[in-house]
Formats: sequence, structure tokens, C-alpha cells
Amino acid sequence: MRRPEVKRREENEIEFSRIVAFSDGVFAIAITLLVLSLNVDDLSRDDLWQGIWDLRENFIAYGISFAVIGRFWLVHHRFFGEVTAFDGRLLGLNMLYLAFIVLIPFSSQLLGDFGGETPSLVVYAVNLIACILVGLWMFLYAQGAWLTSARAESRRESVVRAAYIAAVFLVSIPLAFLAPNFAPLLWLALFYDPGDRYAADRG
Repeated sequence: MRRPEVKRREENEIEFSRIVAFSDGVFAIAITLLVLSLNVDDLSRDDLWQGIWDLRENFIAYGISFAVIGRFWLVHHRFFGEVTAFDGRLLGLNMLYLAFIVLIPFSSQLLGDFGGETPSLVVYAVNLIACILVGLWMFLYAQGAWLTSARAESRRESVVRAAYIAAVFLVSIPLAFLAPNFAPLLWLALFYDPGDRYAADRG
């Protein structure tokens, strides 16, 4: 199988900058679209406070998804900051990753409008699992193809962190069928970061 042509970052800085700028633009649009789930057309002057209260699940979904996309952007930003070369396969993986990022506003709105329903919980969890696994795939490919300056030790740390987060969302899927109202509570486990603990132990 023919290996994709590798381009060094320092020799193709303009092209590399366009890749990063495009990715940042996708993140910016995705995080902005989250606010569209907060529909003021549903509010009434007669009982404005009640109308705002009725949007509480949309606000919760907005807050969760804003934090999620923000975290994904930080990881993506750090990853491309360490990229020293790129090829067509890495760009393809990046496009696939961004495709799932752009889906988050849709799955977030489902979560806000139908928070206690099994389908909305499953779609949201699957969407985030896809983002995590494709992001991990992109990272591992870049390391294996020598396209990044990231330390070899960070490989296991990234795998541990991604596997843990994906596992939390994966376990929440069957729970969404058994007890939909309790499934989102499992996501509180995401505040624990095994990657940080592993890094501390390594240090």
C-alpha cells in the first residue's frame, strides 16, 4: 500500500495554517450553534419566568456541550501544536473528526428538548464516543507515522484518558434504556481524569 506523501510543517507553513484555521472555524461554528437550542420564540410575556424555567434542560445541555466542545478544541489545539508534518491520511482523519464535532449541536438540542428520553441520550453518547475515538485514532496515527513531536510517554496517557471517557459514555447507553433519568448522572464521573493521575505518577 502506497504511503501518503508527507509534507513538513516548516516547509508548508501556509498550507498548515489553513488546515488549523479551517479546524478552528469549524469548532467556532459548532460552539456558536449550541445557543440556537435556547429558543426565545417559545417564551411568553405573560409568564416569562416560567418560560425561562421550562428551558432549564436546554440550558443544562448547552452548558454540558459548551464545556465538551471547549475541551475537544483544547485537545485538538494542543495536538496540532505538536504536529511537525502532515499527509493526506491525517487530513482525512481530521475531517472525519470535525464531522462528528459539527454533529454535537444537533445531539445537544436533542438532549435539551428530550433529556429524559432514551433516544436522545443514546445519540448524544454515541456522538461523543465517536469524537473521542476518532480523535484518539488521529493522535495514534500521527505518532506512528512520525508526524508529531509529542513524547512517547504521552501515548499511554492519551489512550488511558480517551478509553476512560469513552467507557463512561458507553456504559451510559444501556443505562439510558433501563433508567433514562439516571443515565446523565453517570457523566459526572467525567470530572475524574485518570490521565492526570497517570501523569502525576509518572512524574
